[in-house]
Amino acid sequence: MNLHRLLLERQALDDPVRIGIVGCGKFASMFLAQAIRTPGIHVAAIADLNPEAARHRLAGIGWPAERLAAADCAEALRSGGTWITEDVESLFAEDSIELVIDSTGDPACGVRHVLLACRHGTSIIMVNVEADALAGPLLAQKAREAGIVYSLAYGDQPALICDLVDWARTSGFEVTAAGRGHKWLPQYQFYTPDNVWDGYGLTPQQAEQGGLNPKMFTSFLDGTKPAIESTAVANATGLTPAPDGLGYPPASIDQLPNVCRLRSEGGALDHKGQVEVVSSLQRDGRPLDYDIRFGVFVAFEADTDYIARCFEEYGLQTDDSGRHAAMYKRWHLIGLELGVSVASVALRREPTGVATGWRADAVAVAKRDLQAGEMLDGEGGYTVSGQLMPAARSLVEGALPMGLAHQVRLVNPLAKGQLVRWSDVVADSTHPAVQLRREMEDLNRPALPQTIG
Repeated sequence: MNLHRLLLERQALDDPVRIGIVGCGKFASMFLAQAIRTPGIHVAAIADLNPEAARHRLAGIGWPAERLAAADCAEALRSGGTWITEDVESLFAEDSIELVIDSTGDPACGVRHVLLACRHGTSIIMVNVEADALAGPLLAQKAREAGIVYSLAYGDQPALICDLVDWARTSGFEVTAAGRGHKWLPQYQFYTPDNVWDGYGLTPQQAEQGGLNPKMFTSFLDGTKPAIESTAVANATGLTPAPDGLGYPPASIDQLPNVCRLRSEGGALDHKGQVEVVSSLQRDGRPLDYDIRFGVFVAFEADTDYIARCFEEYGLQTDDSGRHAAMYKRWHLIGLELGVSVASVALRREPTGVATGWRADAVAVAKRDLQAGEMLDGEGGYTVSGQLMPAARSLVEGALPMGLAHQVRLVNPLAKGQLVRWSDVVADSTHPAVQLRREMEDLNRPALPQTIG
């Protein structure tokens, strides 16, 4: 509750939090639109593969042109300006930059950036939840060993869910479930960029006019992004997936207390302490009123009659037993809220969500019948979608993580809906992301229960 005050203190000392950003896309642009209005921070450098595109985005959000005149990072730090560069490593190597925000969304790049952060002693905020889903537990461990802070990004749904779970547990409640909303029907798992706009109720012409990226929107619709984000939540909070992954039970906000209880109690949960995503659509496609499609929730339980009576006295929406309830945020503002992570990491050295163990995995599943010799095209593509799976099952199955299912060649044919395994592809064993992921699997193999289902 004191982050703003701490930022004001840094401003009064003329010692702002100095930030570097890697990747100037939508999330970063939204953060920058607020950063210029936030006291006590200085965005000193932005690294992007296309510096001119980054400059164009900055102009579009009203970033003062005079701030972009710096010839290098040192000048930007002296003048209060912002240096635009293609040199990612220079952001980590600059001692005066306190933290770097990875906003790339590329899992392999994310692994590289965390390792750079460890080498140079620079804390890092991972908008790149794809990298966290791939190897977050080991990346977080390496960050701790290097004495830096590794953090999920507030404003993105995983960190917001972690915040709600922390609130519930700090208040003494047992968390029965937590997660996010999503527009979901089972057939969406197999959608591709060719028919993604059908799922969103748009024409291709409308999508093109809006500048919408079909691969990005496919990764949301086909369940890949929910699986990735749920993996990050489970690994950070200790919640765990159901044996078969996400169930996407339909639920309005008012129905959350009924849905987020055990099946034996009339709900949809396999077990207490489950990570889950609820759908804003009935199974027949009808939209639910008062949905939580763009928001997050935590469900919890009263374990005494007195606490249940308090729920009733204060008008809390509960299930019919009066014991199950939920809190929620109906929307999330992604980059507009990222300043919470910046202040928390820089001023308190406290992450807004971080992996504490390997409990869940986002794995690749074939979208159609695939033939040996085909190349997988990764998130939001034509060949695979991501599914949530318990980490122990992923290990036993030898599942290929979704974050590595890009530009790898199949050596075995796969049927539509079939799990992709390491043994089905030719993976580059020399690639740092592959090596790190394999290291995490080897480290956890003795510790995780070797069971399926």
